[in-house]
Amino acid sequence: MDSLIVERILARLGRPDLVNILANDLSNSELNSVLMDVFSRKTGQLSPPELLKSYRSNRFVSPADIDVLGLRELENTVYVTFNQLGFTPVELSPVAPLGSCSVVATADQNKILSANRNTEVMADATNALALYIADLKHSGAWQYQSPTDRLHMSTIHRHLRTPPVPKLPGFRPHFKIACLVTSGKDTGSYQFEKEALSEHIAATTALFRERLGINKLAFRLLPRKGYPDPVALVQLLRDYVGQQHEQVAVKAATDTVGDNNYYKGLQYKIDIEVAGQTIEIGDGGFVDWTQQLLQNKKERLLTTGIGIELLYRLLAN
Repeated sequence: MDSLIVERILARLGRPDLVNILANDLSNSELNSVLMDVFSRKTGQLSPPELLKSYRSNRFVSPADIDVLGLRELENTVYVTFNQLGFTPVELSPVAPLGSCSVVATADQNKILSANRNTEVMADATNALALYIADLKHSGAWQYQSPTDRLHMSTIHRHLRTPPVPKLPGFRPHFKIACLVTSGKDTGSYQFEKEALSEHIAATTALFRERLGINKLAFRLLPRKGYPDPVALVQLLRDYVGQQHEQVAVKAATDTVGDNNYYKGLQYKIDIEVAGQTIEIGDGGFVDWTQQLLQNKKERLLTTGIGIELLYRLLAN
């Protein structure tokens, strides 16, 4: 929220210290109790007509204008394809812990719909999968039997983000994304990085080419800060993936290192051609979230997101 707006509200109330008190002087459980009481009182003041008015004016609550059965059919194809290639499907909760994106990544919490009871509406399912994986490892529910063991997971989830979107058909603050994550450990010689990226490219290629018949598919590898020599890393990955997938177009931009601090070492883009138009349909890269969550620099995580709702709209036209 705009800090000037907050300052004006607090000045009108004559309590310029109110936000600091709530944020710094209350524990999470105490703040939760206060907010629960506030929301209970606020909803107690609402009438049914006012509720309908709120529904009509709230841009976050309108349903998606999409063929549900057709989208579900595509989702099933995605899940089956990824599962056959070793990515276990996971059905996530509609909410994640408060701070799931902003604490370990560069996302601004103001772009996320924060909720009560220390939660937030799902804004990035890859962050939720990272938390799930970190919990499995921390609790001992999943353990490395060898240094090369890996966890592969997939999910399809409706995400909600708060920045304004164009007032055009098909545009909503909420949308579905298909996600892949691979978690493992650094074993030297960038072996995790090479093999994990190759597996993600294999999975997405199988989906687009073999299942959906989209033959014009390309991957763009972009160096990012976070590794000792990102350009050399991207060149290494391009060469390795090119050898593993000779029929796939893999390009590398090695002339400059981008300022994107979200990904570490590598960000990659997935481009497809539909009806003569090139569309950026996916995005992924290496992140340090499990390193931060588990306080272990050896942890590695590769994430991929595919705009599955956008993909359906493109194929349906």
